Amino acid sequence: MILVGMLVARLHSCFFFHIVRNNGFPHGHQSLTSLQAESHASPDNQNFYKLGPIRGRVFLGVVLTVGEIVAPVFALALIGFFWIKSGFEYPIRFVTQIAMMLGVPCLIFTALMGTEIEPSALTEVSLAAVAVYGAITIATFLLVRLLRLSSRTYLAPLTFGNTGNLGLPLALFAFGDAGLGYAVVIFAVMAVWAFTFGVWVVAGGGNPINMLKEPMVAATLLGILFLSQGWQTPTFLTNTLELIGQTAIPLMLITLGVAVAQPQRLAIGRAVGLSTLKLAICFPLAWYIGQQFALDNVAFAVLVLQACTPVAVTSYLLCEKYGGDANSVASLVVISTLISVISLPILLAATL
Repeated sequence: MILVGMLVARLHSCFFFHIVRNNGFPHGHQSLTSLQAESHASPDNQNFYKLGPIRGRVFLGVVLTVGEIVAPVFALALIGFFWIKSGFEYPIRFVTQIAMMLGVPCLIFTALMGTEIEPSALTEVSLAAVAVYGAITIATFLLVRLLRLSSRTYLAPLTFGNTGNLGLPLALFAFGDAGLGYAVVIFAVMAVWAFTFGVWVVAGGGNPINMLKEPMVAATLLGILFLSQGWQTPTFLTNTLELIGQTAIPLMLITLGVAVAQPQRLAIGRAVGLSTLKLAICFPLAWYIGQQFALDNVAFAVLVLQACTPVAVTSYLLCEKYGGDANSVASLVVISTLISVISLPILLAATL
């Protein structure tokens, strides 16, 4: 279960864009845009293609898409789970360092460098995304303080979601290329905030300048520079960095499974409550801010969808690396991901 959180961040990465670019829509499904066009093209669309049936087809398609994305996540996590249960050793600290110091930074950099964003999507949508994540950060900070929880452990997981591996494919499925373009913009905004401010919070604060020494922060800033300038590294170097980056997600998922298999008791009850509160915060804020920016229907729906994605697995690894309560975050990853299988299709249907 816990593995599901792993979807994390395609920003986590190339794996995410691999799904979108190479596989496209799940077999047999159409985007909401194509369904609407089909309904208008039908001579008896008023009797056959009503909004309800369209919503129903998209809802079912989203559920199936989430299942297809989550399945390999569970498989990798189960490998880690049964590895430990079989009595084999697993050096969590070493693997975490490899993933966070080498794999994830390469993943972040190549993902941002390879991102293609339409100029038309860089205006109101990007500003709306900044406003949404700013508001969510403030709201979750107040929640953490009110509940007297550790900011190092809970602030980042409750603020940032799995906008990469989960949010991008769902946006593509539901709204086609237009939805994917908006989703990538929101993904990039969240990635920059998560791997700068988010890392600073999990690391316990201190001098922000010191955070520039962190590989993930440096990779994020460098990736944004390459993205903004349209630069590309030489092919041989890009291939090398992508190969290293592709190790990050499997390592993170297997490590998550290992954590779940540990004898410590998972905080399931708290995870359910906090996952629910995360949705209760993110959905209305994204909805209200999206309305204030007068976004078009597709951009608005994608903004709400991305803001409500579940906790990313990178939140767990960050806690493991910096000494936070990794066990509690592992519970959040698992529970929030499970809840998202039902919540995301419902929320998406509400925005249609």
